[in-house]
Amino acid sequence: MYSRGGAGSKPEPSTGGAVDRKRINDALDKHLERSSPSTSRPNLINGKDKSTALIGKLQPPSDQRDSSLTKINGSDEESETDSEESDVSGSEGEDTSWISWFCNLRGNEFFCEVDDDYIQDDFNLCGLSGQVPYYDYALDLILDVESSHGDMLTEEQNELVESAAEMLYGLIHSRYILTGKGMAAMLDKYKNYDFGRCPRVYCCGQPCIPVGQSDIPRSSTVKIYCPRCEDIYYPRSKYQDIDGAYFGTTFPHLFLMTYGNLKPQKPSQSYVPRVFGFKLHKP
Repeated sequence: MYSRGGAGSKPEPSTGGAVDRKRINDALDKHLERSSPSTSRPNLINGKDKSTALIGKLQPPSDQRDSSLTKINGSDEESETDSEESDVSGSEGEDTSWISWFCNLRGNEFFCEVDDDYIQDDFNLCGLSGQVPYYDYALDLILDVESSHGDMLTEEQNELVESAAEMLYGLIHSRYILTGKGMAAMLDKYKNYDFGRCPRVYCCGQPCIPVGQSDIPRSSTVKIYCPRCEDIYYPRSKYQDIDGAYFGTTFPHLFLMTYGNLKPQKPSQSYVPRVFGFKLHKP
């Protein structure tokens, strides 16, 4: 795990454990309730802050769970007592980029690493500056750019920048995975079953694909789509706080159109309810 001293600073090894995201989001909520202005880098000319109003909250999306969706069996749920495990998978190093650090966090395995070149192209980020508070600071943090005004931010503001960076990266990610490079990166994860398998018995462990029920941030959490039964399910517990907009509604279907050979046949069997061996009469 890593901690960062200020906006735009590179990750450094942390001895304090995992980032307390709940604390960051709580701080952000309090900040928004006070209507503190800032959608991008504050204008610090003459010592005055001329930033504009924050847009939206960065708290994890509240998901209205539809009873029509099949919830993953409790046996597939991960134990919540994994606090002793490291939040970062893979190797760690002082020169690790923010993107690699973020994607290797425990619970972020659904994300692929977006190329720096893609992020540095302003065309690919069109419209995002109005959706993400502290946009400029967040972008600098993602790209590991040292911010010239990073030392002027308070500890609370630095936490807000970190949360904004996660949101900004998620929105960029939803666009990147629709490109050729992005799909190729997600294909590797799909083949490795990183997104999980369909919990439906007759789908026989079919690998699934992440999907959002909305393209609007904070509308719903990510689900997994099974290309065999063509239904969506809740992922394992450690993925259930991820915003569905970070994957979008288009990705799984465009992915299967691009890689048509991965489209499986629909299951030939379905469950037949019986009472004492007799099929139930359907009215």
